[in-house]
Amino acid sequence: MQYEVKGTLLQTVDVHLRAGESIYTESGGMAWMKGDIEMKTDTKGGLMAGLGRKLAGESFFMTTYTCRSSQGLVVFTPEAPGKVLDFQLAAGQSLICQKDAFMCAEESVNLEMAFRKKLGAGLFGGEGFILQKITGPGVVFLEIPGEVREYDLAAGEVMQIDPGHIALFEPTVDYDIRAVKGVANVLFSGEGLFLATLKGPGHIWLQSMPLSNLAGKLAKYMPTKG
Repeated sequence: MQYEVKGTLLQTVDVHLRAGESIYTESGGMAWMKGDIEMKTDTKGGLMAGLGRKLAGESFFMTTYTCRSSQGLVVFTPEAPGKVLDFQLAAGQSLICQKDAFMCAEESVNLEMAFRKKLGAGLFGGEGFILQKITGPGVVFLEIPGEVREYDLAAGEVMQIDPGHIALFEPTVDYDIRAVKGVANVLFSGEGLFLATLKGPGHIWLQSMPLSNLAGKLAKYMPTKG
């Protein structure tokens, strides 16, 4: 399978399939396609797998696109302005992602929900108790609103982050929530009561624009009933 990520603000992913190759996505994730492409929509893994994906921000049903000719093209687009990240995961290699980050992947890639083990991180971490866990082998594409910044955290190194800006991280990274100190900071800083902490070792990806922030800004300009 070959692919190209094109564009800047609203990127697209062109996936070039050869005969017998497949890629799957959430319902409605495909933008356009060319060639003899077979579509198959099912729960992909059964009822419980579908429910788990639904809780993790994806659709209950997934659609698989399989090329039945010598070559075919399937194009996927993100739901919001931002970046498309591509990963070639080794067997057993995993990523922990925010809800709704999954875009599409090879058939060999497994998508499931991941629970936050710590109560504080679940209650105040901005995304709730459930995240997405994506495990290889295979190629996977993630859609992240805004720009993306990457950091390598050494063992024991800690970064404090507004929870909505955490896009994804490696499973070796410890995720927790820490209360903001100082009454003035809590009341007037605009950061709320809690900040997230990511503790190394491991690689992390942060986003410049949480979708909830964009929605909040746009809501000010939306007409309301009198």
